[in-house]
Amino acid sequence: MKIAVGADHLGFPLKETVKAHLSALGHEVVDFGVPDAREADYPDIAVVVARAVAAGAFDRAVLVCGTGIGMAITANKVPGVRAASVSDPYSAERARKSNDAQVLCLGARVVGPEVAVLLVDHWLASEFQAGGSARKVAKMNALDAERAS
Repeated sequence: MKIAVGADHLGFPLKETVKAHLSALGHEVVDFGVPDAREADYPDIAVVVARAVAAGAFDRAVLVCGTGIGMAITANKVPGVRAASVSDPYSAERARKSNDAQVLCLGARVVGPEVAVLLVDHWLASEFQAGGSARKVAKMNALDAERAS
């Protein structure tokens, strides 16, 4: 799988852990920054990564900031992107299975490295289950189309 990663300065150390884990699993990982812990604004990273996902350049993405919330809010402003901030395995799984989230957002001040890797694993192992959720995801996609026009 081709996976983009990105973080602000607060998320930098956790992003590095996630990036190493994804690479060890054999995924192609592209790092959109930040390259170190110098201060950076999460919207600057999130929008670039989200646009790359929306364009189809990546299968999925992982974004990290202090809480994961700012990254998720920003990424969700890009039409065609469904980003979810998660901090437990069930939510990570359901983000994919029920909501077809291509972007996982993590909070470095919320989850530690071991939990982050667990969340990534649950998210990667899950696939969208069209069933009853397809109608709901189609409604989200329609909102994106409406906003884009």
